[in-house]
Amino acid sequence: MNTLKNKVQLLGYLGATPETRKLDNGNTLTKMRIATSDSYKNAQGELITDTQWHTVIAWGKVAELAAQYLDKGSQVLVEGRLTYREYTAPDGQKRHYTEIVASKLEFLSKRPAAVNAA
Repeated sequence: MNTLKNKVQLLGYLGATPETRKLDNGNTLTKMRIATSDSYKNAQGELITDTQWHTVIAWGKVAELAAQYLDKGSQVLVEGRLTYREYTAPDGQKRHYTEIVASKLEFLSKRPAAVNAA
C-alpha cells in the first residue's frame, strides 16, 4: 500500500449554532461542535450511552452552506479528514487540538422555518 487515506465520517447532532466568520482574505470559516453517541450494555446489564464531542471546521462553500442550513440540534453527516494541531498558550502550556476538516456535509434535519421562508 503506497498511500494511506485520512477519511472520517460522523453522524451526529450539533450542540450549538455554528460559528461563522469571514476572513480578511474573503474566505469563509465555520466551526461546529457535533455530538455522536454509542450505546451498549455493561457487565451488570445496564444500558450505557457514551457521547463524544467533535470539533468540525469547514471552509469556503461548505462553510457557507453549514451557516445557512444548520442550527443547534440539526442532524448532520460529516465527511472530511482528521487534523491535529498544537500551540503554546500565553501561560506557556502546550495545547493540543484534534479537528475534522469537513469536505462534505449532508443535512439530515428539516430546514429551519426562517430558511424555508426564503
